[in-house]
Amino acid sequence: MSNYILSCCSTVDISHEHLKSRDISYACYSFFIDGKQYADDLGQTISYEQFYTMMLAGADTKTSQINVDEFVKYFDSLLSTGKDLLHVAMSSGLSGTFNSARIAAEELRDKYPNQKIYVVDSLAASSGYGLIIDKLADLRDGGMDIDSLYNWIEKNKLNMHHWFFSTDLTFYVKGGRVSKVSGWFGTVLNICPLLNVDVNGKLIPRQKIRGKRAVIQKIVEKMKEHAMFGKDYDGKCYISHSACPDDANEVAELVKAGFSKIDGEVLINSIGTTIGSHSGPGTVALFFWGDKRVD
Repeated sequence: MSNYILSCCSTVDISHEHLKSRDISYACYSFFIDGKQYADDLGQTISYEQFYTMMLAGADTKTSQINVDEFVKYFDSLLSTGKDLLHVAMSSGLSGTFNSARIAAEELRDKYPNQKIYVVDSLAASSGYGLIIDKLADLRDGGMDIDSLYNWIEKNKLNMHHWFFSTDLTFYVKGGRVSKVSGWFGTVLNICPLLNVDVNGKLIPRQKIRGKRAVIQKIVEKMKEHAMFGKDYDGKCYISHSACPDDANEVAELVKAGFSKIDGEVLINSIGTTIGSHSGPGTVALFFWGDKRVD
């Protein structure tokens, strides 16, 4: 049994059962559907299928990040057990929760002067963030102490690759991330943008690919280009998607065909309600360990 607690936020986009089985605690973001607030509790209160069905039917969705007071209460409940704490936050390039968590940790250090409290900016999101927290659980279970674990993730977090594509620009336009004109031309020309998370943890458009089949091929080519040990990659691989399981399965089959040494099955998760509120249905993301992100 470890003498510290490993913690994250619900935007890791892996299941509640997965986190529970790995003994990882998590704090919940919030989201709103037509003005009613819910906890982003990894699909327990509202299923992902129900959530995306409501979005497609025209429901208005908004999100709320975890504030300082909420983090103080959450961290206090963990630290009161007498254990140290390592909390990994969603990328500061996409959310303000890292800063809120950092401030909350500072407020609690006087109350718990003999316990270690580490807060890490993952520079990651969705199941890439989830793949990081799962790796930390592996290292913890292998006997790594909290100081070594903190140093390891700070050194290696930029080796986590995130590649996304979307076949539906509707909600990118609605959220202001794509102009109406670009969205219209993208739809007419069947453009599927390929994006990744950069060195600052921000989501950056990289290429405009025409056709879903072409972008599915391209996202797997990016893994071949960047994965640690290339086609001999032997780490874990996660995929997340927003209400497009067939596309996610097609990516998974190409990954399995191209990387025979992957550790375990390619795990397919749903993009959760927080990130899904912004992406909408039709997004697929691929995550793996690779060369260090430099731009």
